[in-house]
Amino acid sequence: MMKRLVSFFGEHNEVFDRLNGEAKEYAASKGIEYVWSIQKPFDRENVIAELNRSDAGLIDVEPYNEEIFSRMDPRCRLLIRFGVGFDAVDLEAASRHGISITRTTGANCTGVAEMALLHILAARRQLFINRGVIESGVWEKNIGRELRLKKVGILGFGAVGRSLARLLQGFECEILAYDTFKNEEAAKELNVRFADLDEIFTTCDAISVHLPYLPETHHLVDAHRLGQMKKEAVITCTARGNIVDEDALYDALKEGKILGAGLDVFSKEPLNADSRLLELPNLILTPHVASQTYESLWNIYKKAIDICSDFYEGKELGRGDLLNP
Repeated sequence: MMKRLVSFFGEHNEVFDRLNGEAKEYAASKGIEYVWSIQKPFDRENVIAELNRSDAGLIDVEPYNEEIFSRMDPRCRLLIRFGVGFDAVDLEAASRHGISITRTTGANCTGVAEMALLHILAARRQLFINRGVIESGVWEKNIGRELRLKKVGILGFGAVGRSLARLLQGFECEILAYDTFKNEEAAKELNVRFADLDEIFTTCDAISVHLPYLPETHHLVDAHRLGQMKKEAVITCTARGNIVDEDALYDALKEGKILGAGLDVFSKEPLNADSRLLELPNLILTPHVASQTYESLWNIYKKAIDICSDFYEGKELGRGDLLNP
């Protein structure tokens, strides 16, 4: 019997209409009925009703917890996170109700890594400051910093961190990585050396954050860590908000303790229009769009459909894709 996968991600526009059309065709080739149920705004009752008519759901960043799981029909045993972050999903509650939670690990790694590199380059070359110079009409020459041959620290050496390391090869950088799981094979292939946080924060010219948001990573980048950084260094985060202490970052940038920074994720999203972060000319800001490339989005849709197919065929899922027993 054909399985039904309902997606709650995206909204009507040219890009998502095309992507969902392609997803429907690809799902059909796998023997899966693909349905798109737009949730703008998120309607919990509608989501529950759709899940109860389906075998699997492709979910976004909204909270999924006991309130939803307790009302789901036993038919639906699989939820797939569109992306990799899962901090809004109650894994223990899902397990109690026999619902498997998965994610599309690695599908968006190139898009996120490219955004991280863009933030690093933009911060080091003071892109936003120089835009202000153009607008002022007074052409002052701000002196930036190059990336070639510099030392870069990558916090989190998963799919995105490894992708960034590949991109950095062309800059001939010395690359350090921090991760609780040390993938020595990948590190050797990419000429990366594992190091502790103290070494990375005190010696690197650029630091890029790609860690999951967990209790132990909450405000990992705090006033102490920012105070360890070199004055000419930059830091970027395209992972999750609250890994970087935004108040501490504001102070470090305002006081010129570091050269610059980039944020694609925030403690509260959308960022408040009156946020004092917007005052900082040495801070590059983007609205949680690191993974929003056509290629990354399609890779996520494709992998989600593959996960659904493999799950119901009883195949083993890829490492890091299944999040709960």
